[in-house]
Formats: sequence, structure tokens, C-alpha cells
Amino acid sequence: MDESGLRLDGNACAGLLREIFTQDLTAAWAACGSCGAVGQIGDQHLYGYPDGPGAVLRCSRCESVLLVLTSTQRRYRLGAQGMAWIDLEVT
Repeated sequence: MDESGLRLDGNACAGLLREIFTQDLTAAWAACGSCGAVGQIGDQHLYGYPDGPGAVLRCSRCESVLLVLTSTQRRYRLGAQGMAWIDLEVT
């Protein structure tokens, strides 16, 4: 079966992304991609903020980098390379 007719580009999920990124992400649950620990993002260790150029969240169990967030006056950059998944409750 040719699935190309089912494929859309990433713009098709703009509404869903807008809903997700207005949520309180500190209440979200996430799994560390390194050790597998599951916990709320707000319970992880934060480094570099507000004194540095960004924020680094590390796993509270193994200290692996979960998320890096930087900002300038013109943009945000988010890297969630250390999370296996993020679970947000619909509010």
C-alpha cells in the first residue's frame, strides 16, 4: 500500500503543538533516556538558570542531561535529547 497519500508535513500538527506548549511542563512526567528513571520535570536538577545563558535539566537519579533550553530576545531553543518520553496530562 502506498502511504504517501496519508503523509502530511509537520505544519499539520501546529494546533496540537500549541496546546502542548501552553501546559505547565514542570508537572509533566518524563523518562530519562539514560537510566530509565521516571519523574516529574519539576523534580529534576536545574543548572545554569537564571545566571547562565540557558537552563540545563539533569536527571535527579543519574545526572544525565535531560533537557537544554536557551533563549535570546528573538528565539528559544529546546533540546530534549536525554528524555525517552514526556507525558502531559490534558487540562
